[in-house]
Amino acid sequence: MKPFDLQRADSLAHASQLCAGDASKPIGGGTNLVDLLKLEVETPDTLVDINRLPMAGIDPIDGGGLRIGALASNTAVAVDDRVRADWPVLSRAILAGATQQLRNRATTGGNLCQRTRCYYFTNIDQPCNKREPGSGCGAIDGIARLHAVLGTSDQCIATYPGDMAVAMAALDAAVEIASENGKSRSVPVRDFHRLPGDTPWRDNVLEEGEIITGVTLPAPVEGKQIYRKVRERSSYAFALVSVAAVVAMDEGGLISRADLAFGGLAHKPWHDPRIAELLVGKAPDEALFDKAAGLLLEDAQGYGENDFKIPLARRTLKAVLGEATGTSS
Repeated sequence: MKPFDLQRADSLAHASQLCAGDASKPIGGGTNLVDLLKLEVETPDTLVDINRLPMAGIDPIDGGGLRIGALASNTAVAVDDRVRADWPVLSRAILAGATQQLRNRATTGGNLCQRTRCYYFTNIDQPCNKREPGSGCGAIDGIARLHAVLGTSDQCIATYPGDMAVAMAALDAAVEIASENGKSRSVPVRDFHRLPGDTPWRDNVLEEGEIITGVTLPAPVEGKQIYRKVRERSSYAFALVSVAAVVAMDEGGLISRADLAFGGLAHKPWHDPRIAELLVGKAPDEALFDKAAGLLLEDAQGYGENDFKIPLARRTLKAVLGEATGTSS
Protein backbone atom coordinates (compact mmCIF):
# COMPACT_ATOMS: atom_id res chain seq x y z
CA MET A 1 0.00 0.00 0.00
CA LYS A 2 1.29 3.42 -0.92
CA PRO A 3 1.60 5.80 2.07
CA PHE A 4 -1.01 8.55 2.23
CA ASP A 5 -2.00 11.50 4.37
CA LEU A 6 -5.26 11.28 6.33
CA GLN A 7 -7.32 14.43 6.79
CA ARG A 8 -10.56 14.61 8.77
CA ALA A 9 -13.17 16.97 7.38
CA ASP A 10 -15.09 19.01 9.95
CA SER A 11 -17.68 20.39 7.53
CA LEU A 12 -19.07 19.68 4.09
CA ALA A 13 -17.30 22.72 2.65
CA HIS A 14 -14.04 21.54 4.23
CA ALA A 15 -14.52 18.06 2.78
CA SER A 16 -15.18 19.43 -0.71
CA GLN A 17 -12.10 21.63 -0.47
CA LEU A 18 -9.91 18.73 0.64
CA CYS A 19 -11.28 16.47 -2.10
CA ALA A 20 -10.54 18.89 -4.92
CA GLY A 21 -7.93 17.32 -7.21
CA ASP A 22 -7.20 13.82 -8.44
CA ALA A 23 -4.75 13.13 -5.61
CA SER A 24 -7.45 13.15 -2.90
CA LYS A 25 -10.33 10.79 -2.22
CA PRO A 26 -13.10 10.85 0.40
CA ILE A 27 -13.54 7.79 2.60
CA GLY A 28 -16.59 6.76 4.59
CA GLY A 29 -16.91 3.04 5.28
CA GLY A 30 -14.04 2.24 2.91
CA THR A 31 -15.26 -1.27 2.09
CA ASN A 32 -14.26 -0.94 -1.57
CA LEU A 33 -11.63 1.78 -1.40
CA VAL A 34 -9.48 0.09 1.24
CA ASP A 35 -9.31 -3.09 -0.85
CA LEU A 36 -8.12 -1.06 -3.84
CA LEU A 37 -5.57 0.75 -1.68
CA LYS A 38 -4.11 -2.58 -0.58
CA LEU A 39 -3.83 -3.71 -4.19
CA GLU A 40 -2.28 -0.33 -5.16
CA VAL A 41 -5.01 0.12 -7.76
CA GLU A 42 -5.93 3.34 -5.96
CA THR A 43 -2.92 5.43 -4.88
CA PRO A 44 -4.21 8.78 -3.54
CA ASP A 45 -1.89 11.16 -1.75
CA THR A 46 -4.65 12.09 0.68
CA LEU A 47 -7.69 10.35 2.12
CA VAL A 48 -10.40 12.63 3.45
CA ASP A 49 -12.35 11.08 6.32
CA ILE A 50 -15.93 12.38 6.11
CA ASN A 51 -17.40 10.29 8.93
CA ARG A 52 -17.77 13.29 11.27
CA LEU A 53 -20.24 14.97 8.91
CA PRO A 54 -23.93 14.73 9.90
CA MET A 55 -25.04 12.70 6.90
CA ALA A 56 -26.28 9.41 8.37
CA GLY A 57 -29.97 10.22 8.81
CA ILE A 58 -32.93 8.51 7.14
CA ASP A 59 -35.74 11.05 7.15
CA PRO A 60 -39.13 11.67 5.50
CA ILE A 61 -39.34 14.53 3.00
CA ASP A 62 -42.16 16.58 1.53
CA GLY A 63 -44.36 14.70 -0.87
CA GLY A 64 -44.12 11.37 0.94
CA GLY A 65 -40.59 10.43 -0.12
CA LEU A 66 -37.56 9.54 1.96
CA ARG A 67 -34.09 11.04 2.18
CA ILE A 68 -31.20 8.69 2.94
CA GLY A 69 -28.01 10.37 4.10
CA ALA A 70 -24.78 9.52 2.31
CA LEU A 71 -23.28 8.05 5.50
CA ALA A 72 -26.29 5.90 6.37
CA SER A 73 -25.02 2.33 6.51
CA ASN A 74 -26.37 -0.30 4.17
CA THR A 75 -27.65 -2.21 7.18
CA ALA A 76 -29.48 0.84 8.54
CA VAL A 77 -31.22 1.36 5.20
CA ALA A 78 -32.09 -2.30 4.66
CA VAL A 79 -33.71 -2.72 8.11
CA ASP A 80 -35.45 0.66 8.24
CA ASP A 81 -39.17 0.02 8.78
CA ARG A 82 -40.20 2.66 6.22
CA VAL A 83 -37.89 1.24 3.55
CA ARG A 84 -39.10 -2.30 4.19
CA ALA A 85 -42.75 -1.26 4.02
CA ASP A 86 -42.77 1.22 1.14
CA TRP A 87 -39.61 0.54 -0.90
CA PRO A 88 -39.00 -3.18 -0.22
CA VAL A 89 -37.10 -3.70 -3.47
CA LEU A 90 -34.33 -1.52 -2.03
CA SER A 91 -34.14 -3.49 1.20
CA ARG A 92 -34.05 -6.78 -0.69
CA ALA A 93 -31.35 -5.57 -3.06
CA ILE A 94 -29.10 -4.43 -0.23
CA LEU A 95 -29.56 -7.70 1.66
CA ALA A 96 -28.61 -9.59 -1.52
CA GLY A 97 -25.20 -7.91 -1.60
CA ALA A 98 -22.00 -8.57 0.35
CA THR A 99 -21.97 -9.90 3.93
CA GLN A 100 -23.56 -8.61 7.10
CA GLN A 101 -20.20 -7.30 8.30
CA LEU A 102 -19.67 -5.33 5.11
CA ARG A 103 -23.23 -4.00 5.12
CA ASN A 104 -22.70 -2.76 8.67
CA ARG A 105 -19.78 -0.64 7.48
CA ALA A 106 -20.64 0.25 3.89
CA THR A 107 -22.34 3.61 3.34
CA THR A 108 -24.98 4.71 0.88
CA GLY A 109 -22.70 7.25 -0.81
CA GLY A 110 -19.77 4.87 -0.88
CA ASN A 111 -21.89 2.08 -2.33
CA LEU A 112 -22.90 4.34 -5.20
CA CYS A 113 -19.26 5.28 -5.78
CA GLN A 114 -17.80 1.79 -5.74
CA ARG A 115 -15.63 1.19 -8.76
CA THR A 116 -16.97 -0.67 -11.76
CA ARG A 117 -14.29 -3.31 -11.92
CA CYS A 118 -13.08 -6.73 -12.97
CA TYR A 119 -10.12 -9.04 -12.36
CA TYR A 120 -7.99 -7.14 -14.87
CA PHE A 121 -8.70 -3.85 -13.10
CA THR A 122 -7.67 -5.20 -9.70
CA ASN A 123 -4.49 -6.88 -10.98
CA ILE A 124 -1.93 -4.16 -11.63
CA ASP A 125 0.14 -6.56 -13.77
CA GLN A 126 -2.66 -6.82 -16.35
CA PRO A 127 -3.73 -4.28 -19.01
CA CYS A 128 -6.75 -2.18 -18.07
CA ASN A 129 -7.92 1.07 -19.62
CA LYS A 130 -9.84 1.97 -16.45
CA ARG A 131 -6.71 1.79 -14.33
CA GLU A 132 -4.13 2.82 -16.93
CA PRO A 133 -5.69 4.61 -19.92
CA GLY A 134 -4.33 3.36 -23.24
CA SER A 135 -3.00 0.05 -21.90
CA GLY A 136 -5.85 -1.99 -23.43
CA CYS A 137 -8.67 -4.13 -22.09
CA GLY A 138 -7.45 -7.57 -21.11
CA ALA A 139 -10.96 -8.93 -20.69
CA ILE A 140 -12.06 -8.49 -24.31
CA ASP A 141 -9.81 -11.32 -25.50
CA GLY A 142 -9.34 -12.85 -22.06
CA ILE A 143 -11.47 -14.11 -19.18
CA ALA A 144 -14.86 -12.47 -19.69
CA ARG A 145 -17.34 -14.73 -17.85
CA LEU A 146 -18.68 -12.00 -15.54
CA HIS A 147 -18.44 -9.18 -18.04
CA ALA A 148 -20.96 -6.89 -19.72
CA VAL A 149 -23.13 -7.61 -22.73
CA LEU A 150 -24.79 -4.17 -22.97
CA GLY A 151 -23.31 -0.69 -23.32
CA THR A 152 -19.74 -1.89 -23.82
CA SER A 153 -16.99 -0.24 -25.85
CA ASP A 154 -13.65 -1.31 -27.27
CA GLN A 155 -12.13 0.30 -24.16
CA CYS A 156 -13.89 -1.66 -21.39
CA ILE A 157 -16.43 -4.46 -20.85
CA ALA A 158 -16.52 -4.49 -17.02
CA THR A 159 -19.86 -4.73 -15.20
CA TYR A 160 -21.12 -2.54 -12.39
CA PRO A 161 -20.99 -4.83 -9.32
CA GLY A 162 -23.58 -3.28 -6.97
CA ASP A 163 -27.14 -4.21 -6.05
CA MET A 164 -28.39 -1.14 -4.17
CA ALA A 165 -28.11 1.21 -7.16
CA VAL A 166 -30.03 -1.21 -9.37
CA ALA A 167 -33.01 -1.01 -7.03
CA MET A 168 -32.63 2.76 -6.75
CA ALA A 169 -32.71 3.02 -10.54
CA ALA A 170 -35.98 1.09 -10.66
CA LEU A 171 -37.39 3.41 -7.98
CA ASP A 172 -36.26 6.52 -9.90
CA ALA A 173 -34.25 7.79 -6.92
CA ALA A 174 -32.00 10.85 -7.15
CA VAL A 175 -28.48 11.53 -5.87
CA GLU A 176 -27.84 14.78 -4.00
CA ILE A 177 -24.38 16.22 -4.75
CA ALA A 178 -22.61 19.16 -3.08
CA SER A 179 -19.59 21.00 -4.52
CA GLU A 180 -16.67 23.05 -3.26
CA ASN A 181 -18.37 26.36 -4.16
CA GLY A 182 -21.37 25.58 -1.97
CA LYS A 183 -23.70 24.74 -4.82
CA SER A 184 -25.67 21.53 -4.94
CA ARG A 185 -27.33 19.52 -7.68
CA SER A 186 -29.54 16.49 -7.99
CA VAL A 187 -28.89 13.71 -10.51
CA PRO A 188 -31.20 10.74 -11.15
CA VAL A 189 -29.57 7.48 -10.14
CA ARG A 190 -30.32 6.32 -13.67
CA ASP A 191 -27.91 8.99 -14.96
CA PHE A 192 -25.33 8.96 -12.16
CA HIS A 193 -23.12 6.17 -13.50
CA ARG A 194 -21.45 6.39 -16.91
CA LEU A 195 -20.96 3.93 -19.74
CA PRO A 196 -17.28 3.35 -20.63
CA GLY A 197 -17.17 4.94 -24.08
CA ASP A 198 -13.72 6.42 -24.61
CA THR A 199 -13.28 7.35 -20.92
CA PRO A 200 -13.74 4.10 -18.96
CA TRP A 201 -11.82 5.49 -15.97
CA ARG A 202 -14.80 7.78 -15.20
CA ASP A 203 -17.35 5.65 -13.39
CA ASN A 204 -19.83 8.41 -12.59
CA VAL A 205 -20.69 12.07 -13.12
CA LEU A 206 -18.96 13.44 -10.00
CA GLU A 207 -16.58 16.32 -10.69
CA GLU A 208 -13.54 17.37 -8.63
CA GLY A 209 -14.54 18.52 -5.16
CA GLU A 210 -18.06 17.11 -5.39
CA ILE A 211 -19.40 14.88 -2.62
CA ILE A 212 -22.61 12.87 -2.38
CA THR A 213 -24.71 14.11 0.53
CA GLY A 214 -27.72 11.85 0.20
CA VAL A 215 -30.23 9.99 -1.93
CA THR A 216 -33.92 10.82 -2.21
CA LEU A 217 -36.61 8.25 -2.88
CA PRO A 218 -39.86 9.49 -4.45
CA ALA A 219 -43.18 8.77 -2.77
CA PRO A 220 -44.07 5.07 -2.72
CA VAL A 221 -46.24 3.75 -5.52
CA GLU A 222 -48.71 0.90 -5.88
CA GLY A 223 -47.49 -2.40 -7.21
CA LYS A 224 -45.37 -5.42 -6.47
CA GLN A 225 -41.66 -4.91 -5.86
CA ILE A 226 -39.19 -7.69 -6.66
CA TYR A 227 -35.42 -8.01 -6.62
CA ARG A 228 -34.08 -11.17 -8.20
CA LYS A 229 -30.34 -11.83 -8.27
CA VAL A 230 -28.88 -14.73 -10.21
CA ARG A 231 -25.34 -15.57 -9.10
CA GLU A 232 -22.91 -18.46 -9.05
CA ARG A 233 -23.15 -19.00 -5.29
CA SER A 234 -25.74 -18.04 -2.72
CA SER A 235 -23.70 -15.47 -0.78
CA TYR A 236 -21.09 -12.78 -1.34
CA ALA A 237 -21.08 -13.00 -5.13
CA PHE A 238 -21.70 -10.37 -7.78
CA ALA A 239 -24.76 -10.83 -9.97
CA LEU A 240 -24.56 -12.63 -13.27
CA VAL A 241 -27.94 -11.00 -13.91
CA SER A 242 -30.19 -9.09 -11.53
CA VAL A 243 -33.59 -7.48 -12.02
CA ALA A 244 -35.25 -4.85 -9.85
CA ALA A 245 -38.93 -4.46 -10.68
CA VAL A 246 -41.84 -2.29 -9.57
CA VAL A 247 -44.89 -3.58 -11.43
CA ALA A 248 -48.57 -2.71 -10.92
CA MET A 249 -51.78 -4.03 -12.48
CA ASP A 250 -55.03 -2.14 -12.98
CA GLU A 251 -58.50 -3.48 -12.20
CA GLY A 252 -58.90 -4.68 -15.77
CA GLY A 253 -55.88 -6.93 -15.57
CA LEU A 254 -53.60 -4.70 -17.63
CA ILE A 255 -50.11 -3.61 -16.63
CA SER A 256 -50.28 -0.04 -15.32
CA ARG A 257 -46.65 0.37 -14.17
CA ALA A 258 -43.42 -1.40 -15.11
CA ASP A 259 -40.30 0.23 -13.69
CA LEU A 260 -37.36 -2.10 -14.31
CA ALA A 261 -33.61 -1.92 -13.85
CA PHE A 262 -30.93 -4.53 -14.44
CA GLY A 263 -27.59 -5.44 -12.90
CA GLY A 264 -24.78 -7.68 -14.12
CA LEU A 265 -25.31 -6.67 -17.75
CA ALA A 266 -23.53 -3.35 -18.21
CA HIS A 267 -20.98 -0.85 -16.93
CA LYS A 268 -23.81 0.79 -14.93
CA PRO A 269 -27.24 -0.17 -13.60
CA TRP A 270 -29.18 -0.61 -16.83
CA HIS A 271 -32.53 1.11 -17.37
CA ASP A 272 -34.32 1.08 -20.70
CA PRO A 273 -37.50 3.22 -20.68
CA ARG A 274 -38.74 1.51 -23.84
CA ILE A 275 -39.57 -1.60 -21.82
CA ALA A 276 -42.13 0.26 -19.70
CA GLU A 277 -43.56 1.86 -22.82
CA LEU A 278 -44.01 -1.59 -24.33
CA LEU A 279 -45.57 -3.20 -21.25
CA VAL A 280 -47.88 -0.53 -19.84
CA GLY A 281 -51.47 -0.86 -21.00
CA LYS A 282 -51.00 -4.46 -22.16
CA ALA A 283 -52.33 -7.74 -20.83
CA PRO A 284 -49.46 -9.82 -19.46
CA ASP A 285 -48.59 -13.01 -21.32
CA GLU A 286 -45.49 -14.88 -22.41
CA ALA A 287 -45.49 -13.33 -25.88
CA LEU A 288 -45.42 -9.84 -24.37
CA PHE A 289 -42.62 -10.81 -21.99
CA ASP A 290 -40.66 -12.23 -24.93
CA LYS A 291 -41.01 -8.89 -26.72
CA ALA A 292 -39.78 -7.06 -23.61
CA ALA A 293 -36.75 -9.33 -23.35
CA GLY A 294 -36.04 -8.91 -27.05
CA LEU A 295 -36.14 -5.14 -26.67
CA LEU A 296 -33.80 -5.26 -23.66
CA LEU A 297 -31.27 -7.46 -25.45
CA GLU A 298 -31.53 -6.29 -29.06
CA ASP A 299 -28.01 -4.78 -28.94
CA ALA A 300 -26.48 -7.34 -26.56
CA GLN A 301 -23.02 -8.62 -27.47
CA GLY A 302 -21.22 -11.47 -25.78
CA TYR A 303 -17.48 -12.07 -25.69
CA GLY A 304 -17.40 -15.85 -25.71
CA GLU A 305 -17.36 -16.85 -22.07
CA ASN A 306 -20.20 -14.49 -21.17
CA ASP A 307 -22.49 -15.36 -24.09
CA PHE A 308 -24.69 -17.29 -21.64
CA LYS A 309 -25.72 -14.02 -19.99
CA ILE A 310 -27.96 -13.11 -22.93
CA PRO A 311 -30.37 -16.08 -22.66
CA LEU A 312 -30.02 -15.93 -18.85
CA ALA A 313 -31.17 -12.30 -18.83
CA ARG A 314 -34.11 -13.21 -21.07
CA ARG A 315 -35.25 -16.01 -18.75
CA THR A 316 -34.75 -13.92 -15.62
CA LEU A 317 -36.74 -10.97 -16.93
CA LYS A 318 -39.59 -13.23 -18.05
CA ALA A 319 -39.64 -14.96 -14.66
CA VAL A 320 -39.74 -11.65 -12.79
CA LEU A 321 -42.52 -10.27 -14.99
CA GLY A 322 -44.49 -13.50 -14.54
CA GLU A 323 -44.16 -13.30 -10.77
CA ALA A 324 -44.96 -9.58 -10.65
CA THR A 325 -48.11 -9.92 -12.76
CA GLY A 326 -49.31 -13.18 -11.22
CA THR A 327 -49.04 -15.08 -14.49
CA SER A 328 -46.23 -17.48 -13.59
CA SER A 329 -47.04 -21.02 -14.52
